[in-house]
This record gives sequence, C-alpha cells and structure tokens, in this order.
Amino acid sequence: PRPSPPPPFDYPEYFSFPPFFTLQPNANTRDKQLSLWRDLILRYHTVNKIKVMAVYDCVLWNNKDIERELDRDDIMTVVEDFVKSGHGEWEDSAKTRIKVLWKKPEELASDLYLWAERNGFVGQVCTLYELSAGEDAEGASFEGADDELIRRALKILEDQG
Repeated sequence: PRPSPPPPFDYPEYFSFPPFFTLQPNANTRDKQLSLWRDLILRYHTVNKIKVMAVYDCVLWNNKDIERELDRDDIMTVVEDFVKSGHGEWEDSAKTRIKVLWKKPEELASDLYLWAERNGFVGQVCTLYELSAGEDAEGASFEGADDELIRRALKILEDQG
C-alpha cells in the first residue's frame, strides 16, 4: 500500500501576527522570535517529512493571508540561527540549501536505542532501510529519516558501547 500523505500543516497562531515577519530590534524579543522560527521550521519540515530546505524558497517566509513576508536578510538570520541550534546543516558553501535534522543525532541515538529495547532488537542486526522505512519503524521518530543521520546516531551508540 502507498503511504498516506502527511496531514495538512497546522500553522501556529503567531504565524498570522504581522510583526513576526520583521525581526525585532529588542534583543530579548528577537531571541524569543528566533526561537519561534526555529520551532516552526523544525515542526513544518518534520511533519511534512522534508529533509532539505532551499533557503530562499520556503513557504514559511510568506503569509499571503496577511500579506507579510520575511526579507532576504532576515531569512538568512533566521536560517543561520536554525543551523546554530543544531537542527540544520549547510549543504553547500554558497549557503543556499540546508539539510533539516528532524532530530539531533544525539536525540536520534536515544530514540533508536529505546525503540530497539522496546522491540527486542538490542544486539540484532537491522538495515538502514529497516530503520528508516521498515514496518517495525512505523510511527517512530526516525521513520523516513536521512540515512546519513541514522548512521551518525548509530555511531554515537557504537561509541557508547
């Protein structure tokens, strides 16, 4: 059977607040605003199972309903903050694309171990396919995750013994 499409994304209330689309000059307000952007980017890409974001071509930067959009400089500020948070990595030196890490490798390692424990897979061999797309992984936080990210999480577990 074909996988069902993701549910429609439920935008948070603040996405309809016009000042959200202009980075605020007050440091405390800006920090809170950047935190909201980080959460929104991560949630949107995780819910929709999107692994790569084109920096200047993301639906989140524009809310047509309120006729507001983030300008290019502010987009770069938001994306650089997202990368700094550990949930994104630059894919190119021109900084036009980022890999979105639905979970940080350390978080994914913990999730993988708990999943293996619950399902009796500790000490067993599983393929990357089984971990990202196998029926046993259905509904797990790592379902559909990038193979390279799963490898990094497994390396963390390997290093921990």
